Amino acid sequence: MTTLENRPNSALVVIDVQNAVVAEAHERDAVLATIGGLVERARQEGVPVVWVQHSDAELVSGSDDWRIVPELVPAETEPLVAKNYGDAFEATELEAVLSGLSVGRLVVAGAESDACIRSTIHGAFTRGYDVTLVGDAHTAGDKSAWGAPPVAQVIAHTNLYWSFQTAPGRTAATVAAKEVDFSGTS
Repeated sequence: MTTLENRPNSALVVIDVQNAVVAEAHERDAVLATIGGLVERARQEGVPVVWVQHSDAELVSGSDDWRIVPELVPAETEPLVAKNYGDAFEATELEAVLSGLSVGRLVVAGAESDACIRSTIHGAFTRGYDVTLVGDAHTAGDKSAWGAPPVAQVIAHTNLYWSFQTAPGRTAATVAAKEVDFSGTS
């Protein structure tokens, strides 16, 4: 139901699963394992996997902190989109990559729930994509020292509000990894 014409395909978009980003993340190992399972399923089903990798003054491109975690290894044929802003579409080649793959529906996983995940799902939705957030495949670090709720609550809130997101001609959903249907029906 995307509002993007001639874009019938789905893609798994894996955001910022980088060493420093997820080093202290809530339920890190379980979330990375869940993402790994999604990546394998997508590959088996011929669904494109698109990786997004952040860099900025604190997360320097090429550093060990910047690298994707060793538990998840992008295939050489899978696009890797570099970004410098929370929204993975902002000043990147993500839209061109997805257009080239005829993708109109995104299945999103990664980090951080309250930053780059939130920015990217909203950015995708406003650009006309159908967006499914995998509720048990995103995480964040603890920001309670700055007044944020505990991470488990941040994740639960993100999952809740995204499941009620609506707009004409587009769909939004939050599903568990086991419920992901890359064909576009959930």
